[in-house]
Amino acid sequence: MIEVCNVSKSFGGQTILRDISATFHPGKMNFIIGRSGSGKSVLTKCIVGLHRPDVGTVSYNGREFTSMNRDGKKDIRKEIGMLFQGSALFDSMTVLDNVLFPLRMFQEAPLGELRERAMFCLERVELPDAGDKYPSELSGGMQKRVGIARAIAMNPRYLFCDEPNSGLDPQTSIVIDNLISDLTQEFNMTTVVVSHDMNSVMEASDFVHFVHVGGIAWHGSSDDLLRGGHPALDEFLFASKLMRKLRESTRP
Repeated sequence: MIEVCNVSKSFGGQTILRDISATFHPGKMNFIIGRSGSGKSVLTKCIVGLHRPDVGTVSYNGREFTSMNRDGKKDIRKEIGMLFQGSALFDSMTVLDNVLFPLRMFQEAPLGELRERAMFCLERVELPDAGDKYPSELSGGMQKRVGIARAIAMNPRYLFCDEPNSGLDPQTSIVIDNLISDLTQEFNMTTVVVSHDMNSVMEASDFVHFVHVGGIAWHGSSDDLLRGGHPALDEFLFASKLMRKLRESTRP
């Protein structure tokens, strides 16, 4: 579980986050949604330690992360997996070497054992024969799966996904959503997903946090999302005709 308590953050005198408190549950898909510039990315960076909050705390399973020294934060970061928006694979490395990268950096074990772990992760994302290929030889969806394999290589307790469906077609997006959801439950990870993809939010989320002008304006389950009732949330959700039709279809 990740707990954010009364976090505020400003840059150059401009307040970006205002007194944010939120809980992200293990074994669940916890989504952060909101307009561009609402503070989603800054909140995520505060949670993983890329930004230090001006006020407030972030705790990982009861361990207060914000005030830890460098070694303490390093230990927790070893428990964090990251799936970046553009996959962020190393073009000059093979797929296998990409997955091996965090293992070589953080684990002291024979190379054979590390390779076995990397191959297990590739098999888990259904790419057992892609190890010798280079990222440029793979489709966007396959690259995203390699990114997931690398993110789970260290057997993380916490998984952060930044726009995991960015640039993918709808069918491939569903595959990625299902894969992340399955892995979240299988490894009981606390998964935090930042997304603009409303189909993904509606189909894959367990809990949703809506960020608006630097604060959590609404939070709840995906089942409650369409009847959230917050004006800014409704405006965000029902900007498209498709979402408006979906709202109408759920009304009694």
